[in-house]
Amino acid sequence: MGKKVILTGSTGMVGHGVLLECLDSEAVSTIILLNRNSVGIKHPKIYEILIDDIRQVEKVESSLTGIDACFYCMGVSAVGLSEEKYHDLTYNIAANIFTSLYKLNPDMVSIYVSGQGTDSSESGSSMWARVKGKTENMVFNLGGEKAYAFRPGMIIPERDVKSKTSWYNTLYVIMRPLFPLFKLSKRVTTTVKLGKAMINILIKQPPKKILTNPDINRLATD
Repeated sequence: MGKKVILTGSTGMVGHGVLLECLDSEAVSTIILLNRNSVGIKHPKIYEILIDDIRQVEKVESSLTGIDACFYCMGVSAVGLSEEKYHDLTYNIAANIFTSLYKLNPDMVSIYVSGQGTDSSESGSSMWARVKGKTENMVFNLGGEKAYAFRPGMIIPERDVKSKTSWYNTLYVIMRPLFPLFKLSKRVTTTVKLGKAMINILIKQPPKKILTNPDINRLATD
């Protein structure tokens, strides 16, 4: 029987890439999308929940039962944000979502996408890295052995996936001729590999919990 997953951030580059791989995977039967704005895809596997204030996830808890995994791909750039604002958009929202999900699905697998350079000590000089580290630690405390963190570095978009950040898209257009060369490096991953790796983690639940690009690339082909 296929797995039921909940996916956040499916309107962004990473989440949309993961969504496409889940749609193609026989291992996934149901994909719950938790979004503020519709992803605009109609498919028998997809059940989309639209909620204006995603902090109020408890209002839709009746639709969040029987979940096998949470693929948490939602995130914002820290550029131009105060630490208080970034903490609210990163840690507080994630804490609300994961608390509700684990209350209803205590045995689910969770994968939180943070980023290369995340600070697990929560005490370093980089604001975004501290907040991401605190968020990772919260997920690990709630999920225990079934919680994972992805710390990708460079990600190449595939399958016509685009970033919501316009200057990222401009950069990707400029760099596109170099993508075949970049893909030869184990230090670079793709949106396809991110999605495949998440699905394989759900199925196999490997022992390593914090995964960087080389780990993601390996898991994508396992």
